[in-house]
Amino acid sequence: MCVVQPVIEQLKLQHQPVCHYIYDLIELEKHLKHITSSLPDNCQMYYAMKANSEREILETISQCVEGFEVASQGEMTKGLDFKPANHIIFGGPGKTDEELRYAVNEHVQRIHVESLYELQRLNVILKEEQKTQHILLRVNLAGPFPNATLHMAGRPTQFGISENEVDEVIKETLAMPSIQLDGFHFHSISNNLDAELHLNVIKLYFNKAKAWSKKHHFPLKHINIGGGIGVNYADLTKQFEWNTFVQSFNQLIIDHQMEDVTLNLECGRFIMAHIGYYVTEVLDVKKVHNAWYAILRGGTQQFRLPVSWQHNHPFEIYQHPENPYPFKKISISQQDITLVGQLCTPKDVFAKDVHIDHLSTGDVIIFKYAGAYGWSISHHDFLSHPHPEFIYLKQTKEDE
Repeated sequence: MCVVQPVIEQLKLQHQPVCHYIYDLIELEKHLKHITSSLPDNCQMYYAMKANSEREILETISQCVEGFEVASQGEMTKGLDFKPANHIIFGGPGKTDEELRYAVNEHVQRIHVESLYELQRLNVILKEEQKTQHILLRVNLAGPFPNATLHMAGRPTQFGISENEVDEVIKETLAMPSIQLDGFHFHSISNNLDAELHLNVIKLYFNKAKAWSKKHHFPLKHINIGGGIGVNYADLTKQFEWNTFVQSFNQLIIDHQMEDVTLNLECGRFIMAHIGYYVTEVLDVKKVHNAWYAILRGGTQQFRLPVSWQHNHPFEIYQHPENPYPFKKISISQQDITLVGQLCTPKDVFAKDVHIDHLSTGDVIIFKYAGAYGWSISHHDFLSHPHPEFIYLKQTKEDE
């Protein structure tokens, strides 16, 4: 039985409209402890806050990770509620002067610099504030990189410093007394499901970082190898093989003599996706031009991920027998159906032409793997529908 079904049963007994995010914080803590305890000794796990920045989520995660990776002043402020500034790293393109000054004055651990112009602006701010700052240079490697769902480098994107300009930027950086260059930030692929591919990309990072350090005569202290570990929404039984990855990762570090370099990972989706559920009830079932549709409470303004990624999101059906009306429920069996929300657009689709055994009005759809890039990337107030409720499953003293 799905972990959230008892919650749904209770909501139905209370005759509450079901439109909720449910987060399993017990599983989150368990998952994170396994990940962090299995990492090589010189590796640190940071949480990429962009995946989900709800306060209860950050509170749980902060107890298990080295720190937070943030991409705005707003995320920095959220992170500072749970971690000291020397456990916060600040990345992302398009940093404003206000954000850079805030990071400097809060003494964040490191800033990941994305361009020569950003570096020069940071240097001016540091002189004005009479402070120094540790940085990494984010590099957009030339590639080519093997297949992954998203490419952040190896082709024109807005991220990082083009590989052919890195030598020039290193020279400028080393000439700036207010700036301490600790190493490099690489994040070339995203949502990767192949452990062997991930190791090969990290091997490339090691070789590039060591070569630049040697050429420009500065000590290589840190490499941020990014996140990019993916989630398989199409087949939940075939996920990234973490245990295989960390075993080979440890040997890769030894083979490349990187034991004295601190390695940072910044994962979001891999940490959060599987512990979150978006649950919502079936308002209507109808046939239009020979195609079946289930109209669900809420919509992609609350859970945008399926539209953003153009996939059929995995789900389960909780069948609820009660009927509050004096007429029969609408029920269908052994049909293909499209699950949609309440928005006035045909693009409000969670899953298209998916086969179901049985579905009735009043049932509840449980969208699984909804913990990352769900609510946090959604256009919440489109059509001004009520927001979903949020439930956090926590361990009680009786459970201990």
